[in-house]
Amino acid sequence: MSELPNPEVSDLIFASKVRHTPVFGQDGERIGHVEDLAVEKKAGRVAYAILSFGGFLGLGERYHPLPWSVLTYDTQLGGYVVPLDKGQLKDAPSYDLAELGDLGEGERYREAIFAYYGPFGATPYWR
Repeated sequence: MSELPNPEVSDLIFASKVRHTPVFGQDGERIGHVEDLAVEKKAGRVAYAILSFGGFLGLGERYHPLPWSVLTYDTQLGGYVVPLDKGQLKDAPSYDLAELGDLGEGERYREAIFAYYGPFGATPYWR
């Protein structure tokens, strides 16, 4: 299969290029990477960047659904910046792989995530 063209010269980026992009805290410390994106099926909006954070060699790794609206791409860092630091992220809603599969199934996940990230500027994707 041939390689997709690189749209990064514009305002667009392919989801495959977002995966594994580093995520930095407001202090410039690398805190993880984008493992995946959660996209609304019908509207096509990116709801969350799934941040891989913590763990060692895949053990104990937690996944943080970051509302897309709290990420800002920094061209100098070559990654996304969030308005939190590592300590604040540790307190954020997080899930293991089994729990992550239920993310889109209920309002309790959505409400917990946006209640936590609201003070950091998250705007609900469904509005």
